[in-house]
Amino acid sequence: MSEVQKDKGAWAWIPTLYFTQGIPYILIVTVSVIMYKRLGISNADIGLYTSWLYLPWVLKPLWSPIVDLNGTKRKWFLGMQLIISLAFLGIGLFLPSNAFFTITLAFFWMAAFASATTDMASDGYYMIGLTQKKQSFFIGLRSPFYRLAMVTGQGLLVIFAGFLEQKYGDNTKAWSYTMICAAVLMLLLTISNFFAAPKFETGGNKEAEKPSSFLQVFASFFKKKQIGIALLFILTYRLGESQLVKMASPFLLDTKDVGGLAYSTEAVGTIYGTVGVIMLSLGGIVGGILISRDGLKKWMLPMLLALNLPNAFYALLAFTQTSNLVAVVGTVVLEQFGYGFGFAAFLIYLIYIAEGISKTSHYAIATGFMALGMMLPGMLSGYIQEWLGYDGFFLWVVIAALPAFLVLKYLKYPEDYGKKTTTNDA
Repeated sequence: MSEVQKDKGAWAWIPTLYFTQGIPYILIVTVSVIMYKRLGISNADIGLYTSWLYLPWVLKPLWSPIVDLNGTKRKWFLGMQLIISLAFLGIGLFLPSNAFFTITLAFFWMAAFASATTDMASDGYYMIGLTQKKQSFFIGLRSPFYRLAMVTGQGLLVIFAGFLEQKYGDNTKAWSYTMICAAVLMLLLTISNFFAAPKFETGGNKEAEKPSSFLQVFASFFKKKQIGIALLFILTYRLGESQLVKMASPFLLDTKDVGGLAYSTEAVGTIYGTVGVIMLSLGGIVGGILISRDGLKKWMLPMLLALNLPNAFYALLAFTQTSNLVAVVGTVVLEQFGYGFGFAAFLIYLIYIAEGISKTSHYAIATGFMALGMMLPGMLSGYIQEWLGYDGFFLWVVIAALPAFLVLKYLKYPEDYGKKTTTNDA
């Protein structure tokens, strides 16, 4: 594909593609936590087993060359989206069973592997179809559509589940119907992507993006300059946040006697899943625009600070155990805006790491390490929370952010990466 052909039609396919990419991720990683909490699973089990669901995103580099070497990115993400819809249907149908925890976790695993593959194919499609300058520009603008999926999943679907809990007085039935609705939504989105995503992976472009061999993909990635420092930074960038996201919803849902704030399912869906995600989107938009204007180096430290400093307000809520709506919503707003703002820098850095031959596979490897940095701390988060209580846990979350700041001063990256130039965009 020529530079002139790139970027065309991006406003048509990016919104649908990234909205669809966000739905399964948020259901698997976050909504599953709320669902299992409402079905009586302990915090320790929730933290451990739902964190294992990150594993497909950690391991996806192992099969990323298969996506590069076989078929087109478009065929891959369409096929995987269909599998995700079937997995969600399975969760909805088997929630009323006696062994619901084991069976639904298996379906979540199926959806997670399909979702991780969808992410690889979608991001590869994104990098092939856009010039580098437009990649930086759309990092901020694709995020609202991904975050809108989070509003839909973590917000509207959770609110819907809470409504059904009140209507039927049966949490199992409520969540069963909710997951069946999620399956229908995924099927409709898959059909929408079939019509919205253009078939531009042909000719020279297709061949140029494919690696020459399976092993060469991995070898070339680990030969990149300063890769050790880069991977350490990726693993520690969200060390605190990776634990907070697992226990934030249980903190809002738990009763006062165990240190929680005793909010209802519907309230959590509104506060954390709707208002919070809107602020997350705004943070991502602002972050993407600033990096596009000034470059990554100028904003990396401010964005790392924005990602971590608001977490201290969760510790303040836990120590005071205030359930004041203004204080709770304000904390979520600050944390989510900071997360979106800080995550924009992280995404641009991952794209930088992936530049070169086999960028789809290299991006998958980089995001695999990113997922590992979320999975391992998340697995321990429930045990740490039960050991320290919510007040001690959120204080620990603040402390856990420090390693990334220590690694940051050794980081090297192109100063002008992501920055607008004086030339006209293609």
